[in-house]
Amino acid sequence: MSASSVSAPERLPFRDPDLPLDKRVDDLLARLTPDERLAMLHQYAPGVPRLGLADFRTGSEALHGVSWLGVATVFPQAVGLGATWDEELVHAVAEATSVELRAFHYHRPTSNGRGVNSLQAWAPVLNLLRDPRWGRNEEGYSEDPLHTARLGEAFCRGLRGDDPRFLRAAPVLKHFLAYNNEDDRCTTSSGVRPRVLQEYDLAAFRPVVASGAATGAMAAYNLVNGRPCHVSPLLAEELRRWAEPTGHELFLVSDAEAPSNLVDPEHYFDDHAESHAAALKAGIDSFTDHGEDSATPIGRLREALERGLIDQSDVDRAVRRQLAVRFRLGEFDPDLDPYAGIGPEVIDHPEHRALAARAAAESVVLLKNDGLLPLSGSPRVAVIGPLADSLYEDWYSGTMPYQVTVADGLRERAGDVVCVEGADRIALRCRTSGDLLGGTTFHVVEWGDDVVTLRCAETGGYLTAKDGPLAIGERVIKSWEVHETFRLEADAAADGDTVLLRGVHSGRYAALGPDGAVALTAETPEEAERWHRELLLDGAGEARAAAAAADVAIVVLGNHPLINGRETQDRTGIALPETQEALLRAVAAVRPETALVVMSAYPYAVDWADEHLPAVVWTSHGGQDTGRGLASVLFGDVDPSGRLPQTWYRGDDELPDPLDYDIIKAGWTYQYHRAAPLYAFGHGLSYTEFDYADLELSTSEVDQTGEVEVTVSLTNCGLRPGSEVVQLYVRALGARYEAPVLRLADFRKLSLAPGERTTLGFRLPVDRLAHWDVATGAFTVDPGDYEIIVARSAEDLVLTAPLTVTGPAPAPRAFVDHPTRAIDFDDHANITLTDATRTTGDAVTPTDQSRPATLSFRRADLTGAIGVTAEVSRVDGNDEARLEFHLADRSLAVIDVPVTGGPYTWTTVVADVAEGVTGVHDVRVTLHGNFRLSTFSFTSSP
Repeated sequence: MSASSVSAPERLPFRDPDLPLDKRVDDLLARLTPDERLAMLHQYAPGVPRLGLADFRTGSEALHGVSWLGVATVFPQAVGLGATWDEELVHAVAEATSVELRAFHYHRPTSNGRGVNSLQAWAPVLNLLRDPRWGRNEEGYSEDPLHTARLGEAFCRGLRGDDPRFLRAAPVLKHFLAYNNEDDRCTTSSGVRPRVLQEYDLAAFRPVVASGAATGAMAAYNLVNGRPCHVSPLLAEELRRWAEPTGHELFLVSDAEAPSNLVDPEHYFDDHAESHAAALKAGIDSFTDHGEDSATPIGRLREALERGLIDQSDVDRAVRRQLAVRFRLGEFDPDLDPYAGIGPEVIDHPEHRALAARAAAESVVLLKNDGLLPLSGSPRVAVIGPLADSLYEDWYSGTMPYQVTVADGLRERAGDVVCVEGADRIALRCRTSGDLLGGTTFHVVEWGDDVVTLRCAETGGYLTAKDGPLAIGERVIKSWEVHETFRLEADAAADGDTVLLRGVHSGRYAALGPDGAVALTAETPEEAERWHRELLLDGAGEARAAAAAADVAIVVLGNHPLINGRETQDRTGIALPETQEALLRAVAAVRPETALVVMSAYPYAVDWADEHLPAVVWTSHGGQDTGRGLASVLFGDVDPSGRLPQTWYRGDDELPDPLDYDIIKAGWTYQYHRAAPLYAFGHGLSYTEFDYADLELSTSEVDQTGEVEVTVSLTNCGLRPGSEVVQLYVRALGARYEAPVLRLADFRKLSLAPGERTTLGFRLPVDRLAHWDVATGAFTVDPGDYEIIVARSAEDLVLTAPLTVTGPAPAPRAFVDHPTRAIDFDDHANITLTDATRTTGDAVTPTDQSRPATLSFRRADLTGAIGVTAEVSRVDGNDEARLEFHLADRSLAVIDVPVTGGPYTWTTVVADVAEGVTGVHDVRVTLHGNFRLSTFSFTSSP
């Protein structure tokens, strides 16, 4: 139902399209009663019939096509779109997605029968792919902030359309901020020091918001520095501040149930009225909480009003932001809205099908090739593996209108294609009753950590525990709780063919009930039923036979997007599932002409394949046309133009802890990781050869506010047309801070015909060389020497040019009569970053209280210092608590920390500084015991 179909006065001022937007919003807001305004703070905002306002719902999922609303075009996962490095393509994908979303809005019913499908698109995801084990790795574009921001802005612009007044869809950026782990995501805190915050996590969001391309953002589930993102001051201090010059405020939404999480499980606030009030005041405008039950969250907000925790102006501010977006979406001007005429025929349109195939092809990355690819002629092809003839939807996929699997795509290009899954077919016979489980046999596929699916050999349905007794269920796994995964655990007391069947979701074992039904009811192995595992078909043997009879084997391995690495669950490692690795080696043993295709939502450590196989290829779960796009690359119809959007680490490379968000000290991503990767960020091969030459800078010396023109020539010296991604990196030499090994500063994707030569120009503002100076709390470009590097990847550096930045040398850090935040350290050890208060400020505390925690502050000017003060808090006095200040050769001051009674109860402690201290020094601050430190200052007077 649109506003035009609701009976209401038509020419009230808010209905006048000639009035400025803010005047129309003000008029409508003034006509709403306080209760009507309050009700609009929930995700399901009710209509106001007396004013002609329809129901309004925030949020439709649109990450790589419209999802959850029915059949729609499904494009490659976001990480696959990231691999294209193609802003024009990403823009086109978003445009097609928003056009289909408009069609769903006008022509398809909602799931609950209320209102219309929302035009507020909850996409794109700008969280950086810091850790490849993140369960939602598939949702992000890249591990690099510039790359992510460029593609994120392109996607936003594609969603919103080009009309200067009306939005085709309203893009909402996800998930603010520093969200990159799933395990315990609602209670874990991402420790983000200021340099990481400014140079990395915020850097992915800042350009997109500042460009005006986004209309809103969603807060993340996690905490940052001990404070939940839904009450973070960064919502106002950063996000909203960036948007101010655009002339439009951001409309901020909560993630599902996150407002309630503030009380339980986070226990950050004592009650829900207090927590909801804090979220509203911090900047959350719409509460996605309790599903369609608006009464509960609105009741909490009403209580907050009655208790004086919020006032009417807090409510009005949020409602005004919602109304502004609704006006821009054309709700109140259907006759003027240029997108109002979009019809249902655009869903699964032929042009969108062609775009899906193009995106699938462009997202393919050729990781290794010793000449096996491209395939030519009409080879006999054996396509093998659990993903050879299957496409899977992730949680945010739409419903595919059709599926072209890898086997399908190869059949279209090669006449003689044999497809085998390589999975064992087994029977599980009950030791007690002698009956077959499910009365059938199963194909068993392992997805890592010994987790398997059991698929009925007759119907293709999965064994499931969803409805109680074990039964054969649907052919598709797509539910929030996955009940179709099991472990077959050996019975140590019996022969090798006897197993116990354990459900992964419940953790319980299968047992035989009194009625003969089998259900997951046994809590212990002793209570579990025993099953005789009978091998009916050796999957690896079948694969070997198929490969031996073929000219080439294509082995397609990877992950199921809803198993072992998904929303709410991180991966435990980066190795291929054990049985998949064994299958690959078995095939390669009989068919040396084997190419590995990894179809996955994240990187794998495929060290063995890289060493032993002639070709390795990666594709994300590429949507409905995955197979056609992949086949076009394998046969050379198109040049492989994808490049990796994140580092693929080696299997023996010990990755940092998943909760270590300090990319600088931990050594995350190509920027700070020191060990050579298996495949580098930006890596991807072509079927042709490109030659780089003539790297030139417009100047070899520039001041701190200038810019440099960079030119380089590129020639396709091969015999085939091809695509290249020219990557421009920068590097600081001899920096006074821990500078990145490299940092991406620009990139350009282009295609060249055989023999074609072109010259590319890049405009490089000097601020691309900047780092966050913790001493001044601002970005700065230090004078000194830098390198401008043109590269094929972060490991394949082709040409380098020196650049000198001129300007005054940075002054020493002001330490005397200048408060210093403890968090503004240069280095640290054994430190946890936490909150100073529930609303603002950061502090530090020892991670392991049995060991000293250390902060290092470099080049601090102590001239004139005679004393030191510090702001500390301490809950109890069970152990010693002491704060020490040191130079390299002596102690400056020692302060005993008193009990203050609570983590947010602060007191000032003071001490004299050792005599004779002057000049510039490196200062070390040491914390002994359980307390927090927020700021300190050396003083020049008593």
